[in-house]
Amino acid sequence: MRERNQEIHVLLLPEEMERIKQKMTELGIINRSAYVRKMALDGYCINLDLTDMKEMVSLLRRCSNNLNQYAKRANESGSIYAGDIRDLQARQSEIWEIAKEMLARLATIQ
Repeated sequence: MRERNQEIHVLLLPEEMERIKQKMTELGIINRSAYVRKMALDGYCINLDLTDMKEMVSLLRRCSNNLNQYAKRANESGSIYAGDIRDLQARQSEIWEIAKEMLARLATIQ
């Protein structure tokens, strides 16, 4: 059984429907029911451009991979101190914590 089983019927002028479609397009929203429900309940919709965040996460993943490879090579050759590796790992963990915090704050935006 569907969770949403209550219905509201609304009649619109063609201009009003066109305005709703225009606003949905501006926000990048495809689902009209979701848009109308969000607007009725909260009065606003937010369109966040998260391309910078996605790029940061990608860079962090690459950095983590590079760090792991560096640590492995250093352990094999013995040419780096374990303390240096721990310091690098701690800094990497700190970066990840900041990124997680940013994502958590973004998730609370309604």
